[in-house]
Amino acid sequence: MALFDSHCHFDFDAFAADRAQVWARCQALGMQGLIIPGVSIPQWRNLFALVHSEPGWFGAVGVHPWWVAELALAPSDVGRAVIERVTHERKRGAGPSRCIAVGECGLDANIDTPLAQQLPVFEAQLCAAQELSLPVIVHCVRCHGEVQRVLKNIRPQKGGVIHAFSGSREIAEEYIKLGFTLGVGGTITYQRAAKTRKTLAEVPLDKLLLESDAPDMPHAGRQGERNSPEYLPAVAQTLAELRGIPVDTVIAQTGNNARALFGI
Repeated sequence: MALFDSHCHFDFDAFAADRAQVWARCQALGMQGLIIPGVSIPQWRNLFALVHSEPGWFGAVGVHPWWVAELALAPSDVGRAVIERVTHERKRGAGPSRCIAVGECGLDANIDTPLAQQLPVFEAQLCAAQELSLPVIVHCVRCHGEVQRVLKNIRPQKGGVIHAFSGSREIAEEYIKLGFTLGVGGTITYQRAAKTRKTLAEVPLDKLLLESDAPDMPHAGRQGERNSPEYLPAVAQTLAELRGIPVDTVIAQTGNNARALFGI
């Protein structure tokens, strides 16, 4: 079974002490790859140093909404910085680039940084993705309407993924119409997430990706613990049960979806 974790912050300090051991356990479970998203400009250098240390790891270049307040650059300069880093990674080494997306970027209504400050940074990264012909990893918390309006105005030709999707069937279908897939993570392990569980049981399987969001997004029964990519099989199993299909089908299709979206 070719598990693929489409969103894992494996470069974070939470994994500094045992990253190699965690990855070994992931491989033993059948995981063949994971994507490490960008969150801030100072992080990108170390992120790609880590990515190039393992053949199954890939990276993205982005500024996460939580880090927007720390920016010393104008939004247009953020877009240029994204393009420059991606271009640098594309020239690195003899094989295909290990930089496969722009993101994690988007909008978050749960933080102190005003949406008006987040918005131009998000738009600049979408424009960079258009210029680079790369998919986008989108962070959206409590602002689906705003994010969908932006994506209708600046629509990356390669689409992307709505990370940690949570919402109704109608919201999901609107993203799919815009050319986006939906990231499925630990949220579906909670019985109380009834609306999201119902939505992800019904939308086409070829529009879904599995993701851990480790070390965040702990599963039901693991609250307060570090989340880990090695727990991704539990997400796959839950999704299979919700859809009434074999878990092998979920793993195979979502893995194929990730590789097709990100050109891996």
